Amino acid sequence: MSNTETAVQQTSAKSGPRTLFVRLGALEAFTWAGLLVGMFLKYVTETTELAVRIFGGLHGFVFLAYCVMAVLVGIDSRWKLTRHATALVAAVVPFLTLWTTVKVERGDWGVEPAWRLRTEQPTGPLERVTATVVRNPVKGVVVILALVAVLFVVLLFVGPPGK
Repeated sequence: MSNTETAVQQTSAKSGPRTLFVRLGALEAFTWAGLLVGMFLKYVTETTELAVRIFGGLHGFVFLAYCVMAVLVGIDSRWKLTRHATALVAAVVPFLTLWTTVKVERGDWGVEPAWRLRTEQPTGPLERVTATVVRNPVKGVVVILALVAVLFVVLLFVGPPGK
């Protein structure tokens, strides 16, 4: 294997579905921790609501990004609907994304280091959209971040859960 092929494989692994899913899952859990600490400070000690303001918005954005990534990874990995649902529900329960990241890292969920749809022919409409995103990563990231940002702003206007 040439140095160029090795470099391409390493780059693919760093931006591949396994790495991105695990990193976003860990970040989602971290923002959950910040939000829970903030809620404790706001509602139990009644000292400050600053952490809720900071981590509430941050968690909301990371939550949405994790959900989008879970769908893309699931489509690329050919997950069944139950696995998609499990990955998405994990984002709602504090710290459960850490469990999903362990499943992915151990290989239990069949997520490869590199995107399958970067080279394979897509077979349906969802795979075509996913293939477009992973084959044009810069455009894909920009479009996904824009969609997540629009949804985030809409949800900010709607207000937090329970209001």
